[in-house]
Amino acid sequence: MPRVLILYNEPTLPNDHPDCDSEHEVIYTASEVEKWLIAGGHTTHKLGVNIDPGQLIAGVRDWKPDVVFNLFEGVPALSLTEAFAAGILEWLGVPYTGCAFQSLVICRDKPLAKRILRGSGVPTPEFLVIESETPPPWPGPWPVIVKPAYQDASVGISQKSVVTSPDEYEKQVAAVIAEFGLPVLAEQYVVGREINVAVCETPELTPLPPFEYVCDKRDGWAILTYDAKWKPGSYDFENTPLNYEPEFPPGVEERLHELAAKAFRLLGCRDLARVDFRVAPDGQPYILEVNPNPDFSPIGGLADCFTNAELTHQEVANQMVVNALVRGAIKLEPPPPIDVAAWT
Repeated sequence: MPRVLILYNEPTLPNDHPDCDSEHEVIYTASEVEKWLIAGGHTTHKLGVNIDPGQLIAGVRDWKPDVVFNLFEGVPALSLTEAFAAGILEWLGVPYTGCAFQSLVICRDKPLAKRILRGSGVPTPEFLVIESETPPPWPGPWPVIVKPAYQDASVGISQKSVVTSPDEYEKQVAAVIAEFGLPVLAEQYVVGREINVAVCETPELTPLPPFEYVCDKRDGWAILTYDAKWKPGSYDFENTPLNYEPEFPPGVEERLHELAAKAFRLLGCRDLARVDFRVAPDGQPYILEVNPNPDFSPIGGLADCFTNAELTHQEVANQMVVNALVRGAIKLEPPPPIDVAAWT
């Protein structure tokens, strides 16, 4: 049976860091994935990697897997390391599950991903990329949501992210730069519902039933904050329930599936991704972002989503291994010798 190396990121943030919760859950997920793959007949080994890429290279060379099950989410201080890990696996010629290096790079760059979507006719809110500490004026109507351009998992999103005036806009841009650096993404705030659609290859491309984060507006904004996703006991977490059977006007769910599948293909995703929408009161969906390799935890948002599609985490995990085996190792052929004499 195939030998499967389960790759995950060892946490690097201290326990008192505000973002540590989103980093630690992967350890639990890796253990659950191992159970599912063993039940599927695979031989498994877990490999935790942090800041040193040599750990990944050595682990692959020592254990010689047939497939790597990629749960690596990157090192917080270096967000692109999520993509770099996939790039190393491609360089080593090892098949791996989930989205490829190129897709991970594109999706992590929110402005680039939005430009690709918009250029292909996929609706996404108006946006502005801020690349200097003196932000250009916001050209559209208020309110606007200001967020890091290269983060995911709602990192950097709070009630303060939504601004309604030039003064608030400049202050929030400065706050995001201070914590996460440039660039910063300013995006038109869309009044409406927070809807997610997961797309997986089982092996055919399948958009799963939508689910909704029911965001409580209270005295602020109906947005999905970091606390709402990762901070049990916080007001946002306790007042942002998930609804796995949202109701829509006729045609909206079909449109969500159509757009999710199109975005999946446009951004080069494979195996599994999640597309995040805001659906306006008139039923118009807008894609906020595409998340390759979304949280695979059995207690996360995908759990009931799989159930509604009559799938299980175990079935999807084992299918992802099969998909990776079918894709096969990437073979790098050495370049031909250079004929220097032909240049003279």
